[in-house]
Amino acid sequence: MIPQSTIEQIAAANDIVDVIGGYFPLKRAGAMWKALCPFHREKSPSFTVNPQRQIFKCFGCGAGGSVFKFVQQYESVEFPTAVKRLADRAGIRIVEEELSPEDDQRLRMRRRLLALHAEAAEWFHRNLMKSAGAREARAYLKKRGITSEVAASWKIGYSPEAWEEFGNWAVERGFSREELIASGLVKTKDDEGNQQSEIRNQQSFYDRFRDRVMFPICNDLGEVIAFSGRVLKDDPKAAKYVNSPETMLFTKGNVLFGLHKSKRALIEKESAIVCEGQLDLITAFEAGVQNVTAPQGTAFTERQARVLKRYVNEVVLCFDADAAGQKAAERSLASLLEADLHVRLAAMPEGHDPDSLIRERGAEAFRAVIDGAQDFFDFQIDRQARAPEFATPRGKMQFAGRMAAFVALLSNVVLRENVINKICARLEISPNDFRAMLAKTKAGPRAEAEEPAPENESAPMELSTTMRLLCLLALREPAARTWMMAQRKDDHAREDAGSELLARILEADLRPDDPHSVNSFADGLDAAAQATVSALLSERLPGNAEAIARDCWIDLRRREIKRRQEVIAGRLRQPNLPMDEVEKLQKEVLDLQKQLPDIARLFPPSQPR
Repeated sequence: MIPQSTIEQIAAANDIVDVIGGYFPLKRAGAMWKALCPFHREKSPSFTVNPQRQIFKCFGCGAGGSVFKFVQQYESVEFPTAVKRLADRAGIRIVEEELSPEDDQRLRMRRRLLALHAEAAEWFHRNLMKSAGAREARAYLKKRGITSEVAASWKIGYSPEAWEEFGNWAVERGFSREELIASGLVKTKDDEGNQQSEIRNQQSFYDRFRDRVMFPICNDLGEVIAFSGRVLKDDPKAAKYVNSPETMLFTKGNVLFGLHKSKRALIEKESAIVCEGQLDLITAFEAGVQNVTAPQGTAFTERQARVLKRYVNEVVLCFDADAAGQKAAERSLASLLEADLHVRLAAMPEGHDPDSLIRERGAEAFRAVIDGAQDFFDFQIDRQARAPEFATPRGKMQFAGRMAAFVALLSNVVLRENVINKICARLEISPNDFRAMLAKTKAGPRAEAEEPAPENESAPMELSTTMRLLCLLALREPAARTWMMAQRKDDHAREDAGSELLARILEADLRPDDPHSVNSFADGLDAAAQATVSALLSERLPGNAEAIARDCWIDLRRREIKRRQEVIAGRLRQPNLPMDEVEKLQKEVLDLQKQLPDIARLFPPSQPR
C-alpha cells in the first residue's frame, strides 16, 4: 500500500499541464488550458485544465479530476498503476508500507519473474538477429514480410534447438531453479516422464521452447509476462504454437496480445479488429491498421471480452474464412455479447488471412474487408441462406434454434427486439413463435462479475444547493472549513443527500489551500463522489465564505426540524395511540416549534482574530 504522504509528493512533482500536454497539445485560454476532449468526440474544445487547482474538466462529457484520474482514464489503468507511472515520471521511489511475510515473498518473486522474462525476451531476440542457428527463423520471418525493424519493435526472437541452452544461460545470469520453474520457461523432467531422459539425465529441468520463433506476450504496461513460440519445421506431432503455461504473471484467459501497443488506437476508433494470430496482428499494425488485438487462443474468454469493453463498443472478428475460423468466431460470440459489445464478422477472401491479404494486396484491401464486415446475425443468416436445408421448414427451425441461443445473450432490449424481427423476417416465422423458442433457450454462461462502468461515465451526486455549497466550502475555504468542523457535534445533516460526503470531507486530513492534498483525497472516493468533487473543484467560489457556510448550516438545521415535525405528525395520526405517547409527541412538536426562531443563536460566527 502506498502511503498518503507519498501520493501527495508524487502529485506535487507532476504538474497537470505538463503531464496532459505530454499526451496531446494544449492551448492557453486565459488562466486555463484547453483542448479537444480525448474521452469523447467533439468539434469545439470543452476540455479544460486548471493549473491553479491542478485538475482537468470536460464540460461536454463530464470527465474530470486530478492528474492521477487523467492517467487512469487515458491509459485505462487502475489507481495504483497511475500513481506508479507518475512516480516513475518524476523519479520518485515508492516505498510501500510493510507487507506480511507471505505478500512480501510473493512480491519479490513477481519482480524476479518480470526481470527474467524481460531478459529472456532480449536473449531470444539477440539469437534471432545474430545466431547462425537462427538462419531458418530469419528466412521464415522475411518470407512473412517481417523486417529487422519490425522484429526489434515487437522483440520477436528465436529459441535454439537445444534442450538446456536457455536454462543454462538463465542460471549464469543469477536466476534460481525455483524462479525458472515458476516462470514456465523451463520444464522439469517429471513433466514428460522418462521421454528423452537419456538426453537430459543430468538436468533437473530443460527448455520448454526449442527451435521456435518467439513472440513475447505483454501486459497492458508493456511488461513481458509470457511467450508464444511458433514451430519452424512441419511436424504433425508438434503443436504449431506453444504458449507459456499459466504462472503468477500470466493467465491465458485474461491477456490480449498486442494490447500494450494498440490500446490508444482502440480508444480512438472505438472499434477492435480481432485477429487470429500474432503475425496477422503485427502485419496489420505495422501497415497502419492499429486498432487490432488477438486472444491467446482461438476464442475470447469472458474476462478478455470485459477487458476489451474498457476500450471499445464494437468488435470486428477477423478469423480465417474456413470452417475452423467460423467456429472460432461463434465460440467468441457468447463472451463478446455478454460484455455488451456489438459484433461484426469480416469475410476474408478465400485462401487469405489478414497477413497474406495485406502482403499481397496492401492495407487498403484489408481496410475494405473490415469496412464491409456484417453484423454477426446478418452474416449468419446470409451464410445459412445458401445452404440447401434452409429452404425446408425443418432446416429453418433448426437454424432458428441456433440463433435463439445467441439472441438470448443480448442484454439490450431494443437491440434484442431488432434482431428478433430481422431473423423472423428472413426465416418467415412468427415473432411470437421465435420468442417462445427463446424462452426455452438457455443462454450462454454469464460473466462472473460485471465490469464497472468507466469512471468518467459516473454521474455526480444530486445535491441540494445548501449541501453543495457546504461541500464546496469545506473543500476549498480554510476559514469556512474550520468553522464547520467546530459545529460538527450538532450532526443535523445526516438525512440530506450528500451528508456522508460532507462528513468525509470534514473528517479528512486535507488542506484546502493545497490542490495536491485535495486531489489526493478525491482520488480515494468512489466514482460518484469523485465526479461530484471534480465538479465542485471547477466551480467559482462565493465571497464571504464563512457567512455563507453559517447560513447553509442554519438552513440544514431548520430543514431537520421540519422533517422531525412531519415524522411526529405522522405518528400522531396512528390509531389507538396511548394518551401518554400522544402527550409526549405533542410536547416534542411544541419544543421544535420554539427552536425555529432561535436557530441562528445556536451557531454564532467565529470570533474575529
